[in-house]
Amino acid sequence: MTDDRGLLLGDGLFETILFKAARPILWDAHLARLTRGCAALGLSAPDAQTLADEAAVAVAAAGLGSARAAVRLTWTAGVGGRGLDRPSQPQPRLIASASPSAPPQGPARLITSAIRRNEGSPASRLKTLSYLDNVLARREAATAGADEALMLNNRGLLASAAAANLFWIAEGRLYTPALSCGVLEGIMRSQVLAAVDVQEVEAPASALHGAEALFLTNSLIGLRRVASLDGQPCGDHPLIADLVGALADVA
Repeated sequence: MTDDRGLLLGDGLFETILFKAARPILWDAHLARLTRGCAALGLSAPDAQTLADEAAVAVAAAGLGSARAAVRLTWTAGVGGRGLDRPSQPQPRLIASASPSAPPQGPARLITSAIRRNEGSPASRLKTLSYLDNVLARREAATAGADEALMLNNRGLLASAAAANLFWIAEGRLYTPALSCGVLEGIMRSQVLAAVDVQEVEAPASALHGAEALFLTNSLIGLRRVASLDGQPCGDHPLIADLVGALADVA
């Protein structure tokens, strides 16, 4: 493993999938995103049945068959030797692991991070193994006593949280940053877009100042309301409860 390109260079992808009672949630959507990511990185995609088998083994090995679990499937570019160039015929490596995943307790406290997302990088829109910016942003949030970090991009536009997509409600309309802002195409983000009318926009941080409510989404937290941003309280909105109910089966 010490010569794996995923470890040495961040060359690879991962998916984190919610399992309930040993059943994967939105499995096909996660596999489709992983396949798209492989195409973007020039890697062969993993076999779907192998992924399913290894995920099931990981859940069983962790003793989480009846529990709410997070299964991480990591697909690296495999052994590559020294330097940046991949071998002519890469042999990707699959790593599967599972851990307990309790649902979030209450709304989230959010701070604006000094760490920026690089919207010009293809990696900003892929779930790659290069997640150091996100790690640093979350550490910044934890140091400030917050739950999550709001990340802007290099143009000062709203992008996402460190480990979640961002939505806000203003004048009764629902908004989220466009993918062009350096945003990961989140699985739960797509579920929200399919459920209600959402405006995908390029917007400055000031767009949140008059927002009626904010919430975050990802595969493990589902939909989580934001209680405060940079110490300022954020409101609630009936649309959030409606979406929580509508997406209850997949969160």
